[in-house]
Amino acid sequence: METDIRYRPSFATIFVHLNAGDTLIAEAGAMASMDSTVCIQTKLNGGLVKGFLRKIFGGETMFINRFTVADDASGADLVLTQQTPGDIIEVELKDSALFLQPGAFIACDPEVKFQLKWAGFRSWFSGEGMFRLRVIGTGRVWLGGYGGIVERDIDESYTVDTGHLIAYEPSVGLKVGMSGGIFSSFFSGEGFVSKMQGPGKIYMQTRSLDGLASWTNGHLYR
Repeated sequence: METDIRYRPSFATIFVHLNAGDTLIAEAGAMASMDSTVCIQTKLNGGLVKGFLRKIFGGETMFINRFTVADDASGADLVLTQQTPGDIIEVELKDSALFLQPGAFIACDPEVKFQLKWAGFRSWFSGEGMFRLRVIGTGRVWLGGYGGIVERDIDESYTVDTGHLIAYEPSVGLKVGMSGGIFSSFFSGEGFVSKMQGPGKIYMQTRSLDGLASWTNGHLYR
């Protein structure tokens, strides 16, 4: 299987060439186009209960699509994208894991497995969902972000606005809290933040959908 991310960073799109017998897993709704020889199977992600929890509390869809090409086929092309304009990156897992924020997952190799992990009521209250998606195993994972995507290695503490964090390694601790005191948190425009504790790598998006919604509403309802 050959993949190529084009039109970065504003309108990143994944172009995939599937060889005979290849399989790719993708989020429901990620497919933009495909050859007629590609077979698509839709399944609940992790079963009915986990799929329901992922949809209601994690901000993700209940379903994933499995794209395959028959063993006797000569190969086929598949194009995947995300719902918002922005960047896409490829992260390779080597018997490792990665925590993803709601909406970050686009696609992965079939060897990568999904797990749903409890994030807490404070995370849900801040708009990040009660559960977080954990991808684990060996293989490639494609992540999407609104705007550009920034990778950063942190050694100690680091603060990220909750709307900008998209993924982080399991070695990084995360606590959701106020950006400052009560007055500063609510009147500075920063609100809740993710307080990261290294060491490990984090992935951030340069734009926030919450910020876009707030800006749009402010202009629509003047």
